[in-house]
Amino acid sequence: MTLAELARLLGAELHPGASPQPGPAADHSPAGAPHALPPFDPALVQITGVAGIETAAPHQLTFVANARYAPLAPTTRAGAILVERDFPAIPVPTLRLPNPYHAFARALELFYQPPSYPPGIHPTAVVDPSAQLAASVHLGPYVVVGARVTLGEHSVVLAHCVLYEGARIGSHFFAHAHAVVREHCIVGDHVTLQNGAIIGSDGFGFAKQASGWYKIPQSGHVVLEDHVEVQALACIDRASVGETRIGRGTKVDNLVQVGHGSTVGADTLLCAQVGLAGSTHVGRSVILAGQVGVAGHCTIGDGAVATAQSGIPGDVPAGAVVSGYPAIPNRQWLRASAVFQRLPETLRKFQKARKPDDL
Repeated sequence: MTLAELARLLGAELHPGASPQPGPAADHSPAGAPHALPPFDPALVQITGVAGIETAAPHQLTFVANARYAPLAPTTRAGAILVERDFPAIPVPTLRLPNPYHAFARALELFYQPPSYPPGIHPTAVVDPSAQLAASVHLGPYVVVGARVTLGEHSVVLAHCVLYEGARIGSHFFAHAHAVVREHCIVGDHVTLQNGAIIGSDGFGFAKQASGWYKIPQSGHVVLEDHVEVQALACIDRASVGETRIGRGTKVDNLVQVGHGSTVGADTLLCAQVGLAGSTHVGRSVILAGQVGVAGHCTIGDGAVATAQSGIPGDVPAGAVVSGYPAIPNRQWLRASAVFQRLPETLRKFQKARKPDDL
């Protein structure tokens, strides 16, 4: 599409690239005056795809949403760049709007066409006669649908997925290959499960007895509210009693473990390898970065952030930013980390300054 059309669809202000200043090497006309640059016409600039700023070609769109990449903007070969409204003028045409990263995602939707899956049931799929499937459902090869499963309109279930007995699943559900929804779990509308995601696996519940550990039946279930995405090989455990609940719009990254009886509020991000022990309660709009671990029976308040590899042994107040183990306020952790790196030098200075009588 043309650059002008793209700007209109994204709601962006289109700015032509800043003209380079003529210098000694500038091209001159026979009369000695610099050639005038042709007028910029966004209706003639064709954009055919989207790429990163370092690899984009003249027919592609890119973006800058992180200050780390801003120095690359003036020299990129991209046909145009999505930037914030106050971004400096550069030679490349810019599409200016409040949130370039969000606009980049929307641009990807315009250019990338994912595979489509027409309604129908593959001959190798096994569907219990009591299951209730909407007419627009697509079931891929070797899918298994158990007794009394309900599956809503426009749902896609790809190869080797299993929907256990009594699972209730809403519309626009999309399950990639090898995803599993266990018995009696409840899944809302517009939920996506990436490859190998397991919804409703048994919680890790065992009672100590004289001869070892006695397994506690995991009689509860999991609830995924609308617009949840659970990515590859993540596990959301069912509760021993009651439910494990993931709130509306929450995104669960690869290899995340959500323990039995936990609740996660709306619009929260659980990044790669996060682990929540049983009965953890996470609020709304929380961000737990990669490899954060949370002890059981803790409460993390709305809007809190835990930086990567933090270990959280207790409650975290709403809006707090914590780091390290045990997790402490981020600013305090940064100061402590700086001191820690200087400890060997500090120790040498201390030992050198001590009097012989102190030894």
